[in-house]
Amino acid sequence: MATTNSKTVPVPPGNFGLPVIGETISFIRDSDFTEKRYQKYGSIFKTHIFANPTIVMIGAEANRFLFTNDNKYFSGQWPRSTKILLGPGSLSIQMGSIHQKRRKILSQAFQPRALAEYTTAMEEILRSYSNKWEQMGTLTWYPEIRKYTFDVACKLLIGTDAASDSNFVELFEELVRGLFTIPLNLPWTNFGKALRSRKLLVKQIEEIVLQRQQQPASNKDALGMLLQATDDDGNKLSVEEIKDQILTLLFAGHETLTSAIASMCLLLAQHPEVLEKVRHEQQQLGFSQPLTTENLKQMTYLDQVIKEVLRLIPPVGGGFRQVIEPCEFNGYFIPQGWSVLYQVPKTHQDSSVYTEPSKFDPERFAPSRAEDKAKPFSHVTFGGGMRECIGKEFAKLEMKLFAALLVREYKWELLPEQDLTIIPAPTAYPKDKLKVKFKGIGNW
Repeated sequence: MATTNSKTVPVPPGNFGLPVIGETISFIRDSDFTEKRYQKYGSIFKTHIFANPTIVMIGAEANRFLFTNDNKYFSGQWPRSTKILLGPGSLSIQMGSIHQKRRKILSQAFQPRALAEYTTAMEEILRSYSNKWEQMGTLTWYPEIRKYTFDVACKLLIGTDAASDSNFVELFEELVRGLFTIPLNLPWTNFGKALRSRKLLVKQIEEIVLQRQQQPASNKDALGMLLQATDDDGNKLSVEEIKDQILTLLFAGHETLTSAIASMCLLLAQHPEVLEKVRHEQQQLGFSQPLTTENLKQMTYLDQVIKEVLRLIPPVGGGFRQVIEPCEFNGYFIPQGWSVLYQVPKTHQDSSVYTEPSKFDPERFAPSRAEDKAKPFSHVTFGGGMRECIGKEFAKLEMKLFAALLVREYKWELLPEQDLTIIPAPTAYPKDKLKVKFKGIGNW
């Protein structure tokens, strides 16, 4: 219920920390930041991070409240470092009607017809990489998966092959390291380095955009659609905005997918009985290659596996909103101008929703159990509401195709003596970056 009376309704408990920087450093460095405060204050508490007083809200009910009140009590919000590095033209940063209009344009790149055309290119790129990995025999897989997802993102989002063999991917890694930091533009800070990388990336993207403007119109990738898009007055999008939109799409189509695919490979290696069920489903279906989106729809057990991977190790820890109208939730006052952070991993560990939540159990998502259906917004890997991840179906397609092809033809096992602790930020990854033995099934 909405209210403006802060005198009768308290703000949530918590601590603002130090002057100016608040608890930002602890938030960035301490992987147990949320858990410690949850134990002390409960599922809603205040803090001060990224120069804003912030309320952290945990759980399905909190998510429902946030997502169903977008543009009423809340609008999209990111830390200043993120806004600067993604740029003012980024869909993630845009607000209100502009956000909705741009989202409508960009969503064309992720419609079923577009996704159906992506599978062939995804499979070709994956075959090239899997052959390389088989020849390597043993490898540190996470950086290799980064190169693969970046190649896919470049090919399908901007129509270029200039990806892993250039400095593009290294510049992106530098950019990502600065996204959620204190925005101090000094040469030695993560933010300062990220800002320099952004300038170089945007320059390269501009060159690609200008080249494409000289070529025949095409709807085969997101860039082609952006180049043809017009606003309500019939004006084309500026090159400046297109650069920011492309930068955001490449980040979203690369960084979070790398995390999700690596987590899937890790969990399947740790749970061979699940891997065998995935392999058995592939054998039962018996689809010939190349696979199509229609083939992929029939892989129902693999769907459950992917959903469970994203529940247990969500790539992103949460999302920010700005309070544009004061309101009340669960007996606490939420002041205008503050930030709100919804929390994904803790929501996914809710024992009132999930049986043995720390266990890897894909069958919790079987139709007979469907544990997440008991409470809407209890599985929020892709966010929700008006700002739900626009590339959700693209991500699931890429994960599914990756798993289906690899389990048919390859085996992998974790090498001993490595630290597989999950580092949660900026996106989740195993500390020692997933060292594996990788071979074809016939050569094992």
